[in-house]
Amino acid sequence: MPPQTLTLAVSQSRTLSSLSATLTALQATAQLAATKSVDLVLFPEAYLGGYPRTCSFGAAVGARAAEGREQFLRYFQSAVDLGDTPRGAGDEWIDKELDVAKGKEYRGDGTREFLERVARETGVFIVTGLVEKAGGSLYCSVVYVCPHLGVLGKRRKVMPTGSERLIWAQGSPSTLRAVTTTIKGVRLRMAAAICWENYMPLLRYSLYSQNVNLYLAPTADARDTWFPLMRTVAAEGRAFVLSANQCMKRKNLPDWITGKNSGESKEVTSVAKTNGRRRSTVTVKEDKHELVLPDTGSGSAIADDAADPTDEEYVSRGGSCIIGPLGDVLKEPLWEVEDGGLHIVEADFEDCERGRLDLDVAGSYSRNDAFHLEVDGLDLDPPP
Repeated sequence: MPPQTLTLAVSQSRTLSSLSATLTALQATAQLAATKSVDLVLFPEAYLGGYPRTCSFGAAVGARAAEGREQFLRYFQSAVDLGDTPRGAGDEWIDKELDVAKGKEYRGDGTREFLERVARETGVFIVTGLVEKAGGSLYCSVVYVCPHLGVLGKRRKVMPTGSERLIWAQGSPSTLRAVTTTIKGVRLRMAAAICWENYMPLLRYSLYSQNVNLYLAPTADARDTWFPLMRTVAAEGRAFVLSANQCMKRKNLPDWITGKNSGESKEVTSVAKTNGRRRSTVTVKEDKHELVLPDTGSGSAIADDAADPTDEEYVSRGGSCIIGPLGDVLKEPLWEVEDGGLHIVEADFEDCERGRLDLDVAGSYSRNDAFHLEVDGLDLDPPP
């Protein structure tokens, strides 16, 4: 049997001030990953469209302020249109069987087509968090993009956390279905739990039941409690766990939150044919981490605002990490590295089966003669 190893990566990338700029940065990171022979890379929760950290949208119980509605307008305009329906068209959307408007090349704003092209050109399987608009609602979503077949699946967060419930709608549990693919002879069964969905034991179990060997956890949680949760998930599920979070200083929050002008373009455009490249990379030591960073050059950094020292505060410290199937730490949390650090590991997927010697939480160890879980609209049997 050929080696069952793949090169996996998490990208600690932060959202830039426009969708087109963030997509260009994603493309550069995928190109960088390709030079490192990465097979699959995970980007953070809400990477495309942005996580509106610190933003209240002018809301209090029983009251909404006009300026909060303007903030929501800007946020809605920055979200991604993948051409799906509010209810979620499932396989019809994945297979591009939905109607396309007359005179249009594709449904949506072209983001799907852009991601498919980047995956195809780099040979890297891309999984990214994004904020998706469908109808008049926003959803926190994850999309799986294969270099050969394009989009294989998409899921929407079923339970937005805390204040997220104000701005994000609930996704269907049916989207928790695992995605299968084969990369270099390695059979992958992957599924994503978004941020605090990982604190939902039954949701985690719904993924374990599908016999996933690659568990993806894009997040916005930079608390110290997140890392031990990821170790628990890996040990419970006997799967490789990738967790990616954004690292961001206050000065780099979008100007519709801070009220400042960052100097970057705010135009939201069709992005299917956008092209941008970063030509070189640097490898640096950050404490005990060896990181691969894009060489952004002199013109890409946002200028510091020396007049306000609080601008240098981190509103999210990152914490992206990779855990092995026995709960062993393969890459420790990456703290306070803001500009796209890549954590890369070689993963032997036979380690998942080695771990089943003494624990299979959704198999014999589950006592499925006594305990049962059902999820509306979701087949919990392992996918073919």
